[in-house]
Amino acid sequence: MNNATAAVLAFLLVAFFGADWFFNDARILTFLGRRLIDLIEYIAFWR
Repeated sequence: MNNATAAVLAFLLVAFFGADWFFNDARILTFLGRRLIDLIEYIAFWR
């Protein structure tokens, strides 16, 4: 991956999270955060 591709992907991620924050009151971020915590707890259980 070259620098231009990385910059475009970074911009798209920031734009996606910014739009979520602006239009949906960060509901997608909250959902993903909760799912990530559940995944970490699930993986820690099997450790």
